Amino acid sequence: MNYTQRPAEANLVRSVGSVGDSCGNALAEPINGLYKAEVIWRQRFWPSISAVEMATLRWVDWLFNRSVHVKSIRQHSL
Repeated sequence: MNYTQRPAEANLVRSVGSVGDSCGNALAEPINGLYKAEVIWRQRFWPSISAVEMATLRWVDWLFNRSVHVKSIRQHSL
C-alpha cells in the first residue's frame, strides 16, 4: 500500500504533522496506560458512567495539581 496514494483514494486525511503526529501519540500512550492502571483496572466493576467520569476527574486533578512527577516536569520546563 502506498502511504500517500491509498488514503487519498479512500478520502482519508492522514495524521501527520503538528496535529496527531507520532510524537504526540508517543507522549499520550504512557499517560493512557497510567490512567487505565491507576483508575480503570483497580475497580473491577463500575456502577455507572458517572462513576467513571468522577474517578477520571479526580485522577486528572491529582495528576496535574498534586503529582510529584508533573510538578518536577513543570519546574524543569520553565
